[in-house]
Amino acid sequence: MSIPFRCTASSDERGESLIGTASTVRAFLLIEAPGSWGVDAVRDGGLPEPVKTKLAKAANLHNVRLLLIRRYGRSKPCDITVFASSADPASSWVESTCLDDPADLLGLDLAALGAGRSPGLAAHASPLFLVCTHGKHDVCCAEQGRPVAAALHERYPENTWEVSHIGGDRFAGNVLVLPDGLYYGRLSPRGAVTLAERHSRGHLDLEHLRGRSGFPFPVQAAEIFLRAELDATELDALSLTARFMRDAETEAVFTNGAQSWAVRVETTRVAAERLTCQATQASHSTAHALVSITSV
Repeated sequence: MSIPFRCTASSDERGESLIGTASTVRAFLLIEAPGSWGVDAVRDGGLPEPVKTKLAKAANLHNVRLLLIRRYGRSKPCDITVFASSADPASSWVESTCLDDPADLLGLDLAALGAGRSPGLAAHASPLFLVCTHGKHDVCCAEQGRPVAAALHERYPENTWEVSHIGGDRFAGNVLVLPDGLYYGRLSPRGAVTLAERHSRGHLDLEHLRGRSGFPFPVQAAEIFLRAELDATELDALSLTARFMRDAETEAVFTNGAQSWAVRVETTRVAAERLTCQATQASHSTAHALVSITSV
């Protein structure tokens, strides 16, 4: 009997780097939807047809990433919990509300959210640990993600949610931390709990960090390379002040206290591989290599 293909095992075997692979998103809308999710969670989910059609159209128009969430164990809620989050690295935040009627989702100000402004919900102070468990999109997300969700739920039950497809199936278990927009990959259950504990103390886990979603891919990589060089794991250790792109090379300038650093990264195209479990053909991805780090 042949062993079924798993994109996570394939990615790990070829030594694919996590660095600079976070989905590039600055605005998120999370909607609680317990129960099973289809291949496309929003399209195939349980929201009323007119609501999900209009909501998806508005989210696309205003560059808002629309995701479904559920508590581990899929308990049925009394209300619909909603989170709106801006992952702008300069000003990140989460707001929340509870709705009685799915039709009320159409009253949310997605134009404001997409522009990085408050849609008028209540401020939410605690971080969200969102674990991708969307098995109908990719089986690796269920196989690797569900144990991670269980471990995080046991340690941080109020902060932890399962989430629909967030990108990078081959890096499962994947965790998205909001409002900072931090994508982490290849997490074990114990590793995920350690990550959450470190985050709660104001530090990043550089070993599993894929990138910050508010930055383009090469800038994500530049931040990780510089943090590793400086051993700077504090959440607010670096601030991006400038970036320049020319051909395959990107230069990002970060400040660290009174010091500034210029980080040059080269981005190359990688040989085509089968990147998801459901893929029927090989696709190209990109990789980022550190060229130099210079004190400015």
